[in-house]
Amino acid sequence: MDFESISIEDLDSKTDAELDQLNFGIVGSEKENHICTRYNKYEADLAGLSKDYVIGKNFYVDVAPCTNNFLVYNRFETETNLEVALDYVFTYKLSPTKVKLRMLKSEDSLTEYLLVLKK
Repeated sequence: MDFESISIEDLDSKTDAELDQLNFGIVGSEKENHICTRYNKYEADLAGLSKDYVIGKNFYVDVAPCTNNFLVYNRFETETNLEVALDYVFTYKLSPTKVKLRMLKSEDSLTEYLLVLKK
């Protein structure tokens, strides 16, 4: 499975250990309140934030407020089904980081996923 082709069903079926083997970031949040429930090693290394710190927090408010905008958060909040890719810039403490995002959401899954690939 790669960044471009992995599906929500694939992600839902993977264990946390399997997610840690992927070569792109995975952030999984509950659809209703956006509380982070899944977070892989690639994303932890890229963001410089540990899994222990991120799990249980609202991703858009407490973890990555740079995604709390019309392009990312609003799409997850307002769309029932979502499969969108876009170029984006995360603004970290030290410097902006160019990434490609995939946003995945389905009415058939309890989890919405933000996939992150550093450019």
